[in-house]
Amino acid sequence: MLDILVYEEKQQGAAGEAGPCLEYLLQHKILETLCTLGKAEYPPGMRQQVFQFFSKVLAQVQHPLLHYLNVHRPVQKLLRLGGTVPGSLTEKEEVQFTTVLCSKIQQDPALLTYILEGKKIIGKKKTSRESTTLPKEAASHKEPPDREPKLDGEPGGAQASNTQLPAETKDPDGGIGESNLITSLIGLCKSKKSRVALKAQENLLLLVSVASQAAATYLVQSSPCCLAITEHLCQLYQSMPAFLDPADIAALEGISWRLPSAPSDEASFPGKEALAAFLGWFDYCDHLIMEAHTVVADALAKAVAEKLFVETLQPQLLHVCEQSILTSTALLTALLRQLRSPALLREAVTFLLGTERQPEAPEDSPHTLCAHLIGHCDHLSDEISIVSLRLFEELLQKPHEWIIHSLILRNLEGRPYVARGLPEPENYEDTLDLEEDPYFTDGFLDSGFQPSSKPPPVPPTNLDGKTAVTEIVNSFLCLVPEEAKTSAFLEETGYDTYVHDAYGLFQECSARVAPWGWPLGPTPLDPHEPERPFFEGHFFQVLFDRMSRILDQPYSLNLQVTSVLSRLALFPHPHIHEYLLDPYINLAPGCRSLFSVLVRVIGDLMQRIQRVPQFPGKLLLVRKQLMGQVPGEQLDHQTLLQGVVVLEEFCKELAAIAFVKFPPHGPHLNLSPPP
Repeated sequence: MLDILVYEEKQQGAAGEAGPCLEYLLQHKILETLCTLGKAEYPPGMRQQVFQFFSKVLAQVQHPLLHYLNVHRPVQKLLRLGGTVPGSLTEKEEVQFTTVLCSKIQQDPALLTYILEGKKIIGKKKTSRESTTLPKEAASHKEPPDREPKLDGEPGGAQASNTQLPAETKDPDGGIGESNLITSLIGLCKSKKSRVALKAQENLLLLVSVASQAAATYLVQSSPCCLAITEHLCQLYQSMPAFLDPADIAALEGISWRLPSAPSDEASFPGKEALAAFLGWFDYCDHLIMEAHTVVADALAKAVAEKLFVETLQPQLLHVCEQSILTSTALLTALLRQLRSPALLREAVTFLLGTERQPEAPEDSPHTLCAHLIGHCDHLSDEISIVSLRLFEELLQKPHEWIIHSLILRNLEGRPYVARGLPEPENYEDTLDLEEDPYFTDGFLDSGFQPSSKPPPVPPTNLDGKTAVTEIVNSFLCLVPEEAKTSAFLEETGYDTYVHDAYGLFQECSARVAPWGWPLGPTPLDPHEPERPFFEGHFFQVLFDRMSRILDQPYSLNLQVTSVLSRLALFPHPHIHEYLLDPYINLAPGCRSLFSVLVRVIGDLMQRIQRVPQFPGKLLLVRKQLMGQVPGEQLDHQTLLQGVVVLEEFCKELAAIAFVKFPPHGPHLNLSPPP
């Protein structure tokens, strides 16, 4: 039959004319008969043959067939047979059939409403669904291909005939909006056969990326597309164990929807397959949103945010159970790591950080999700603090301006951390005289780290800027006293390595923020403007509080705190640079900066060193233990000693970041590293 139809079409003179054999096929409802036999599986194996035949007819016959009622109706019936029973014997044939339909829709998006509506009201006189577009005119069997129905907003009366779509057909089984193609594809996406599932996913991707605005609007408003995709995502989430180890979640990095199963050589753990399936489908949703028409992308992103983030994850994040907080925070971090689509990123950022634009105040106690997550960074449980800090570190690497504005910049606007009434230096180097540096004066520790009231004298200006960058770098490198340094004994100063790493990270960060149009220099201060109280914001408050306790915290927690702070220091905004990396700013009364926090820690360290016998030897031993050079035996004051090692390395890292960022708005490539 197929060979006859293809041969007849090749012999046909006039393009688009249906030959007698095709007329016979349509008028005698042969496809309907085949569909009935396929549904009944009579004889056994018939369904498989029917799927194959339909696929080949639709693919090989060039004449537009899907507009004919006697093709359209059996196609819909066949779709209802597919994707409903998991593990069906005809999955391979079903997915081939949907592939043909999706490619036809891609060629002519006007077909979307035909395929998706099924036996529904096609030519209604008045439409109750705004923005939903219906075919104006159904194609008769004599209509040439260039006059196929176009999507527009005008309802049209389609003439009912033997081979046309009727103006109205009744479907007792389902209402408007039920879509057999979508549900069939989603069902096939759940197949245990990976090749079938992958092909179904590719077909769905083809469907949502149709270029037509009207077809995309129809897909969103009149089909269960977004809901079905999101429901499957939530089902996969629910199928995972309630509690998972954050280390196991982090180990499954890089799960792709094209390769959803985790590599078999990795260590297995309970729930691994369920976790891999969930992360794989989330990656697929993200890919769908990235490739889909804007209308579909926005609707699907909102559906994922509502169903997964708000309804499913948020209660877990706010739970009092520590295991719930740990698992959900680690999962959210993994999702952020995979997230690429701008629409879903926008929804995720709004979900996590809210939309508040005003600077924060110390008396604020917002009961928002963001406030809870920041609070978790200073949780009684060190494990919760670590996973929460990891979440924010991942968030800071996403290309969305609102993240850094909400957490940091809204509190630094107008530079309220700088003391007013003092003349600003004309040159960047003017503040750099270590002998007069208020941080190193004897009275500084006693006066609560308030800078001296007189500005330091101006050193000779060095036009190439080397004085400035060298002095700033040395301020960080010399912060840790010699008796608390150990890296020199191991001939691994590491500073050059830090400079190399910082340069690569700074280039990457600068490229990410380039479209945001940040200023090149800090906002000029008005000396007559009254001082307003400065609050560093809850995020900096938690980070600085954690940093001030570096000598009393576990090693892994210290590593995470310093990692987040160094990420922040890389941002090329002049206010962030000044607040985190300029040791010589005149801080307003009651303010603290990263450097002032470090100085206070050093002051505490100097007192503690006196109380630890054989401090240098023990410190060197702990450093060797951390580097894996000697066995890790338990020592007295181990937490303190490990904290000193982290402190030394962190100061070198900050020095390297300050070096590659000079001048503050870009890397100064012509400078040689300071001694």
